[in-house]
Amino acid sequence: MVSSLEIKIEQRQGKSYLKDAYVTPPFRIVPVGQYKKDKAAYLMIMSSSPGLLDNDEHCIEIHLAENTKLQLQTQAYQRLFHMKNKSTQTTVIHMEKGSVFAYVPHPVVPQRASTFISKNTVQLKEDCHFLLSDIITCGRKLSGEEFEYHHFQNLTALYKEGKLIVKDNVLLQPERMPLQGLGILEGYTHQGTLIYYNTAKIAVQDYIDFFYEQYGEMEAIAFGISAVEGDGFMVRVLGQGAEKLFSIFQSIQQKLWDELMLA
Repeated sequence: MVSSLEIKIEQRQGKSYLKDAYVTPPFRIVPVGQYKKDKAAYLMIMSSSPGLLDNDEHCIEIHLAENTKLQLQTQAYQRLFHMKNKSTQTTVIHMEKGSVFAYVPHPVVPQRASTFISKNTVQLKEDCHFLLSDIITCGRKLSGEEFEYHHFQNLTALYKEGKLIVKDNVLLQPERMPLQGLGILEGYTHQGTLIYYNTAKIAVQDYIDFFYEQYGEMEAIAFGISAVEGDGFMVRVLGQGAEKLFSIFQSIQQKLWDELMLA
């Protein structure tokens, strides 16, 4: 089933709001920021489906007008069910000058024989702030189902004025790759990636140092953070459970949101 979600964020008197939304089942979009004191828009993507099924296609498009701010949330873990073929998700984000976007979705749980291919394309103008993360689990670990999915891929490409500035490709194929080997998961079962980038010419080295000091020596995880060309960084985290990784990414988002994105 092909499912679409398109949202447009505008601002009125300095406050960002959802101007327009187009959704098809199983998507819903719900405002959740009514108790926030800042002037950003907070939206939750909800779904009446328990997850992605064989041949599902999710098409998401987000438009942020000039000087708008949006923080997206999800309601629950994203499950990928048994498939004979595959499921896909395509997300396109258009960010006008001075806009802000942050999205830390719940982890993805790929079940046995699932194949999922996701592509995120982001177009940034000047003075923008962008943050996106993803967490991939090993599957239904408590049910004894680990690394029994076929294929997981999440490709993210950031462009500034049409020029590619950051590209990241997470590709995991348990049947073809030694996932527990050196240089991949190294005995861990969960992997998380977070990308932050700004086109406002704000240096981020102090934040790189701070986050490494906070999480670099934390027990039961392997944490890495690297600067990317320009003003941004990428975080990789390996762990044995999803909640810890999700909590770390939420904390990183909150600090950047409060100190940089809402400034």
